[in-house]
Amino acid sequence: MVRERSATSEQLTFLFETFAKTTDPDEIEALMIDLCTIREINEMATRLDVAKMLARGESYLKIQETTGSSATTIARVSKCINHGAGGYRRVFGLDKKTVFS
Repeated sequence: MVRERSATSEQLTFLFETFAKTTDPDEIEALMIDLCTIREINEMATRLDVAKMLARGESYLKIQETTGSSATTIARVSKCINHGAGGYRRVFGLDKKTVFS
């Protein structure tokens, strides 16, 4: 059995720098299509939509009805907003004091 290995820090840095220097949405789309499966892209887009709705104060029920996401997925996104690396907070301009449930 072949074990999947994790990316090295150099590989991750290259990935992040590649996205950081790519400012054209069409180029980013092409890169995402080349890097990810359509399912992965759809899942990321949905999680971002869930985060946007949480940031607007939408209820879990409304988010479920709108996105089709499970309560577990919504809770995971909420946990990332509250305790993650801060990416969602920066994207949506949220202060650190706001807590989402």
